[in-house]
Formats: sequence, C-alpha cells, structure tokens
Amino acid sequence: MTMRDRDASGRPVNARPRDALGRPLARGLEDVAERVPQRTRTPFEALEDAQDYLDRGLPFQAHEVLEDQWKAADDPWRGLWQGLAQLAVALTHQRRGNLRGARSVASRAAQRLEPYASMAPYGIDVTALVSWSHALVADPDGDVPVPRIRD
Repeated sequence: MTMRDRDASGRPVNARPRDALGRPLARGLEDVAERVPQRTRTPFEALEDAQDYLDRGLPFQAHEVLEDQWKAADDPWRGLWQGLAQLAVALTHQRRGNLRGARSVASRAAQRLEPYASMAPYGIDVTALVSWSHALVADPDGDVPVPRIRD
C-alpha cells in the first residue's frame, strides 16, 4: 500500500502533479498547476485570494481556497462557503469541457447561496452570484464571464 504524503499538521497532501485546471497528471510529469498555499485565512483574505485565482483563470485553485473556508466555517456560514466553492467547481468543469458537470454543480451552488441573498455577508453580492449560476446552467457552453465574488 502506498502511503500518502502529509503536511506538518498530518493532513494528506496529493503529491501527484496537476495541470492548470487541477486534473491529476501521471506521476513523474511536470506539475503545471499553481499550488494553493495551505494557511489559515480570514474570510476577507479567502475572498480576495479566490477572486485573484478566478481572475487569472485558475478556478480549481479558487475552489481550494473556498473549500478550506467551508470546512473551517461554523453554522450558519458553512452553506455560504460551500456554495462559493461550488461556483469555482462549476467553472472548473466548464473549462474542462464537462458541461453536464458544470450545469449540475452550478445549480447546486445557486441553491446553497440563495438563502444568503438578502444578507450580503462579507460584502458578497450573493444575488449576482446566483444569477451567474443560473446563466451557466442555461448556457454552459457559452461565454459566461468570470464571476465577481465581491465588488
């Protein structure tokens, strides 16, 4: 049995190289994905880092940042972070050409985010993100612009 690499805190680390959209590559190939530094972020830092990755065409990395927040969040914010992470996953699927996956995850993201639409937590324009999700569901093969998490 192969042992997984672990970081200093004991968390498993996937040592396989990845392409720019996070797809695993065969061992021994060059890693072309930008690795997301594992660190504790404030919600505002996470949103800023995730937006930076989205703006640079790296939705898989944005997902990694948002997923860390989701897993660390307490209720009632866990669903918000999960929905944001799902937005990045939907965009990753779209960029990989998996249009069915993009539709499915974008739809779930909208459902997760809708309860937060009237709150604007952390300055997030949740209504705009839900609209973005619906646009991706309606036309996953279209030129859906990268979402702005916050203004």
